[in-house]
Amino acid sequence: MSKPIRVLIVDDSAVVRQVMTQRLSADRAINVIGAAADPVFAMDRMAKEWPDVIVLDVEMPRMDGLTFLRKIMAERPTPVVICSTLTTQGAETTMQAMAAGAVSIVAKPKANLKQYLLEESDDLVAVVKAAAHARVRRMTGGARLAPAPAKLSADAVLPSQVGSPTRAMSETTDRVVALGTSTGGTQALEQVLSALPVDSPGMVIVQHMPEAFTAAFAQRLNKVCDIEVREAVHGDRVHTGLALIAPGGRHLVLERNGAQYRVAVVDGPPVSRHRPSVDVLFRSVARSAGRNALGVIMTGMGDDGARGLKEMREAGARTLGQDEDSCVVYGMPREAMKLGGVERELPLDAIPAAIVSGR
Repeated sequence: MSKPIRVLIVDDSAVVRQVMTQRLSADRAINVIGAAADPVFAMDRMAKEWPDVIVLDVEMPRMDGLTFLRKIMAERPTPVVICSTLTTQGAETTMQAMAAGAVSIVAKPKANLKQYLLEESDDLVAVVKAAAHARVRRMTGGARLAPAPAKLSADAVLPSQVGSPTRAMSETTDRVVALGTSTGGTQALEQVLSALPVDSPGMVIVQHMPEAFTAAFAQRLNKVCDIEVREAVHGDRVHTGLALIAPGGRHLVLERNGAQYRVAVVDGPPVSRHRPSVDVLFRSVARSAGRNALGVIMTGMGDDGARGLKEMREAGARTLGQDEDSCVVYGMPREAMKLGGVERELPLDAIPAAIVSGR
């Protein structure tokens, strides 16, 4: 964007408003136009100048964030980043907000809030910038920033192998679908997974999401899907009718165990600045499943997954990318396409049929 991104912060915590304003304003690409204690004050501010991005708390007096979000998305759709506490209750409410049209999440703890926000300021800036590029649709119903962390590749978790691409073990009757997504991915995943029949191939999924939210996200999807959806646990077997979602804060790796596939949930540094990382998952699928796999990269900011999808294609897997028109943010699919990892692009509503057919 040529002009600074106009950001409005809506949070009943004075500490959150102060620290977020300070950290976001330190970036020249961002202009914090206001910080309101609740949605009622926010609406007064928005009547004077409409923001490009709203950072919104979900639990506030007078009007809760979820009600405010639904009002915005029905009347004047605007990218909204949810600022939610790291609690079970907060996670459940946040999932409702994501379903209502919010594009991303900023986590905040109950304790040591100021220090946490200061330490995570780089992520906050990145999330706001990504949200500014999001294409949202109408829904019915001052301090110096710390240097960005080094951008590591999947080598940090799964070292690359010298020579030709890894050849996975011979084909089996088991197929695996590996899917990676980020900004806008919560709605996109719900649309895709809820359209799949119970006999769909086993799936392994990375959705960029903070720790403590992925379990609630998986539970929500499980309620609206015919297939089983749950947060992955170390050692889970991948099988027909099951989708496993990587836990926030851990990497998800596919492993071959005889004629079966299982997952490993592993620690490691952020890869492509994410943990879980799509690149790590895709590389493991290329090595363990090869031509038995289908890789799908969907809406999201950045390039996580681009290299891994190329490795999958080189190992014989079929690969798909979500097309630009149906993406909230056409970043990850575009980078994968530029690198040669995408065999063909499809609109979001055509992806379920491709998953079922395997191509």
